[in-house]
Amino acid sequence: MSIDFRPITGVWEITMGCNMRCKHCGSSCENQLSGELTTDEALNLCDDLAKLGFQWLTLSGGEPTTRKDWDIIAKRLNDNGIIPNMITNGWLMDEEIAKRAKSAGINTVAISLDGLEKTHDFIRREGSFKRIMNAIDILVENGVNCSIITTVNKMNLGELEEMHSILSGKGIYGWQFQLGLPMGNMAKNSDLVSQPHHMDDVINFAYNAMQKSDIDIQLADCMGYFNKKEIAVRNKSDSTDRYDWNGCGAGKYVMGVLHNGDIVGCTSIRDRNFIEGNIKETPILELWNNPEKFSWNRNITKDMLQGTCKKCQYGNRCHGGCGNTRLTMEGTIYGQNRYCSYNLAVQKAEKQFEGLNDIDELMKKANKFAPLNQHQLTGILLERVLSIDPENEEALSLYGYTSFMLENYNDAAQANKKLLSKDSSNVYANKGYGLSIARLGMVDEGISYLKKAIDLSNGTYLDPYYDLAVVYYENGRLVEAIKSLEEGFKLSEEFKNNNQAFYNIIKA
Repeated sequence: MSIDFRPITGVWEITMGCNMRCKHCGSSCENQLSGELTTDEALNLCDDLAKLGFQWLTLSGGEPTTRKDWDIIAKRLNDNGIIPNMITNGWLMDEEIAKRAKSAGINTVAISLDGLEKTHDFIRREGSFKRIMNAIDILVENGVNCSIITTVNKMNLGELEEMHSILSGKGIYGWQFQLGLPMGNMAKNSDLVSQPHHMDDVINFAYNAMQKSDIDIQLADCMGYFNKKEIAVRNKSDSTDRYDWNGCGAGKYVMGVLHNGDIVGCTSIRDRNFIEGNIKETPILELWNNPEKFSWNRNITKDMLQGTCKKCQYGNRCHGGCGNTRLTMEGTIYGQNRYCSYNLAVQKAEKQFEGLNDIDELMKKANKFAPLNQHQLTGILLERVLSIDPENEEALSLYGYTSFMLENYNDAAQANKKLLSKDSSNVYANKGYGLSIARLGMVDEGISYLKKAIDLSNGTYLDPYYDLAVVYYENGRLVEAIKSLEEGFKLSEEFKNNNQAFYNIIKA
């Protein structure tokens, strides 16, 4: 069976051995573990990764430079047309390692920097900060792209500006921010973990730094989402004006390899339940192409999510953002993402509306937001109305529409069903219910309600003709879709002009 997913990039933890004991290390790296891939096994894997179509791969650890053949692995990747990068703590960096990195074809060496000297050394190792400053100079002098990765925590949040001043002018290529989560060593140092509201602080800093920096400011995939400033940062970093966040890429276009050959969607997820197999037992091409693997992310839908994510207008696109954030903070891969910037904005709005109990005022605001396509806010206001007056027909009608636009089809169906229980001849409710249940998979029943809406409208309300055509079209019933539109065309020249383009698409 063929699949629609192709790996483009990933992270390979080539060793768990490390010369530091970082307080935030999610992998709790210490000593090299048994079962680590041999050089021959690693080189064979490089060849197989090329066959899968990888374009970039980051070598990580542990500390990758504690493994003697790290550059041999990098060179094999490069020889196979895969661009190798490397993440290091910089402790061992010297002229020899820099030259080996360049000779192996490593594109970028990223060094972990987690605060000013006192903070960084506290988190990592005494003397580490000075070594990193020296490592940056060595890499730049040897013509190796050098970037910085900062794991954001409570200690370094207030140091970002000064860190930026130190890094500016040193020839740094990029600076990426990622979220430190309470897993591994960080679980023992949970007082360091940032709070959800800190995400906007980091995004604001990244946005402001981007305006004046010679460094490419980047936000890792665990930070976002749908925040205007975050969008601007990502667009500048990607040299595009198109925001293309479509959820966690684990198992879709991203893959992780652990030190012993275990395959995961993302190396940040340490739960063994998410190991898809091992290359010593199953060829990696077979693992990737198995439609039952990585199903937790490949098959995720908005309806599986919890909390705000389940009703979010971006839910079918974002799928809750970073899976590891949800798993670590909520205990389930399907939990809501409390660290999402958009989620935070929605929660702030909900708190503002909590004090409103006047239905007329709530409806006034809802009717103001609805035409502006502010469906999330409209939905919050209407839910407030319906919590006070569950039978409010105006609120139910608008809530049915709003929920449909948010792709919350169950909520839309329930609102319209309630309206139909009051008046089965309600044209709008028949239309809304038909559309909603059709999207929920009850296509024939949905069509019957849309046809009923057409009959009830007596040719004065033509939207059901279009909606029926859409349902037919979405289900491959093109002849019936054309017929529905043509019946509407007979009744109104305006309807024909408005829907001619859709008609042409179906006819093509």
